[in-house]
Amino acid sequence: MDTTTIMTLIDQYGYLAVLLLIALENIFPPIPSEIILTFTGFLILSTHLTIPGAILASTAGSVLGAIILYGIGRLLTEDRLNYFLATRVGKLLRLKPKDVNKAFTFFNHHGGKAIFFGRFIPVVRSLISVPAGMAEYPLVRFTVLSTLGTAIWNTVLISAGYLAGDNWQTILATIESFSSAITVIVIAACCLAGYYYLRKRRANATK
Repeated sequence: MDTTTIMTLIDQYGYLAVLLLIALENIFPPIPSEIILTFTGFLILSTHLTIPGAILASTAGSVLGAIILYGIGRLLTEDRLNYFLATRVGKLLRLKPKDVNKAFTFFNHHGGKAIFFGRFIPVVRSLISVPAGMAEYPLVRFTVLSTLGTAIWNTVLISAGYLAGDNWQTILATIESFSSAITVIVIAACCLAGYYYLRKRRANATK
């Protein structure tokens, strides 16, 4: 889906388009949430859309997409997933094995924290739901962590687009250029949190 189509849909259908596009972005990672959310923030300046409404719509879409992928994960085994990725449908969805493996590795290393922090990492934020479902991570906890993580991410990008106004595309370019840096920071934060958690746990065990 190209940028012009995304902009046209949001401009014409408002919250409904935001909800559905973000849900699709979670299921099909190639659809860029950065464009959807920053453009939505810009449209708030000239339409009936509001910041709270846009955040609610986008977060609902994110959680909907996450739960769908979580459900798919519950039905899959690793062999079935690899087989699916090799099919025409898997290739059509542009699901790359290396991206899926990245999400699995991130989840296996960080568990529940990966669900929350993974929402800030490109591609991983979409695919992290699959290993969570395969691991049968508790659905309620998964939904809460997904909602919190996506709400923060959506709020930041929508607010950035709103504050940038006509310069929203400049902000978008800046966000995209720092995607790798954001990924490194989030992973480092997870590792640091895990280190202190294990250190505290060992200290308590020796008492």
